[in-house]
Amino acid sequence: MPLAPIQDHLSAPRGLGALAGAPHSGAAGGAVCGDIIRIAVRVEDGVVAEAGFDASGCAAARAAGSAVVELVEGAGALSAASIGPVQVAGALGGLAPSHSHAADLAVDALHRALGAAARDGAIHLAPRPGRTLVAMSGGVDSAVAALLAARAGEDVLAVTLELWADPATDGEKSCCSPQAVTGARALAHRMGIPHLTLDLREDFEREVVDPFVTGYSGGVTPNPCTSCNGRVRFGAMLALAEALGAERLATGHYARIADDGRGPLLERAADDHKDQAYMLARLRPEQLERLSFPLGALTKPEVREIAREAGLPVADRRESQDLCFLAGRRREEFLARRGAKPAGPGPIVDRRGRVLGEHAGHERFTVGQRKGIKLAAEEPLFVLHKDPEANVVMVGPRSALATDRVRLDPIALERPENEVDRVKLRYRSAPVACRVRGDVVELEDTVDGAAPGQLACLMNGSRVLGWGTVAG
Repeated sequence: MPLAPIQDHLSAPRGLGALAGAPHSGAAGGAVCGDIIRIAVRVEDGVVAEAGFDASGCAAARAAGSAVVELVEGAGALSAASIGPVQVAGALGGLAPSHSHAADLAVDALHRALGAAARDGAIHLAPRPGRTLVAMSGGVDSAVAALLAARAGEDVLAVTLELWADPATDGEKSCCSPQAVTGARALAHRMGIPHLTLDLREDFEREVVDPFVTGYSGGVTPNPCTSCNGRVRFGAMLALAEALGAERLATGHYARIADDGRGPLLERAADDHKDQAYMLARLRPEQLERLSFPLGALTKPEVREIAREAGLPVADRRESQDLCFLAGRRREEFLARRGAKPAGPGPIVDRRGRVLGEHAGHERFTVGQRKGIKLAAEEPLFVLHKDPEANVVMVGPRSALATDRVRLDPIALERPENEVDRVKLRYRSAPVACRVRGDVVELEDTVDGAAPGQLACLMNGSRVLGWGTVAG
């Protein structure tokens, strides 16, 4: 009498201990559940030529690792990228609810291994017309971007970036946590889309988190999202798109791409309330040439309605408002946990240098801020300036924030400076008429201060011509 599938895998596990030293491997599990599964793959010519596994913990974990090896060996990389817990459980003849986590862990380990292979260039597919790689976060916007690409007849693949993992933050509130990756993968598979994961945690920490901590300690207000888009996310995803033979990368951002005859430029979205061109301002023309923003002409309500009609489970999912690495934690707490030495108490002074009170640390404030000053005055007080070396915060009335000149360092333009006619100094602010002279932006109307470290989006009408960082 033949053995049941799960008993067969337990008595004769496939690939147990194989590829122990392979560079392309992934592990899932840990102390919380007591089960750990490690999967390794060797990919040649777009095919998983060999796979291996190791597992500790319950018998179901060992069986699930064996099942994954059997499923992926000899399969194309994209077929392997389509494997989810349902297929693993099916290969084992089904799993009891108490053991279903083993299939989840095995799949997570597999996809980490495939992601490592993809990032190292081991997965390289021939170019295919109409193939599009879609960046999926697990939210409604990226899901609809993938849906629209599929409806347009494109061969859709999906990628999710794992940028941050911190047990002290709420992974459900982060767009790039391990929980977000798992959710995005499940959604992609539900939509019939092969899914890959890129682990960019080291890059993200080096290029985004470390400068964020250093910036606040040094008295500036960094904009980590623009840095992430310009220095981490898009470069890696475009490289993956090329390796997978995709013509373009599509994302769920609200923005458009225009061409003025001299090459592509970023353009504001049709929905002013959702426009994300500011956050994407650091993208270069050579990147824009291979990008697509399917939601650029849509409003958020329209996107949600498309998702509802398609039966997507994320149609009414709430949007995350936090920075992905804060995810429910206070900024000051995060900085302290990252080793930033608190400046400690210091004086709050007026424009004449008179001491009005005491603050708990200059890093808690940014230029233009009102909240947290906690001083009685005839009119509301705002932060005008910070001296991080002396740990002094200067405050004054809102009128004292007014400025008509902003210096940028650095500044990057894709068109001559005389074509810039407006600037956007904050994500939520309206563009202000201006002209650029060297590294100085001269404003036609005054604005209430510009926080050093923030991005300035330089525009002509609705088109983005470049960007700069507000200097102190």
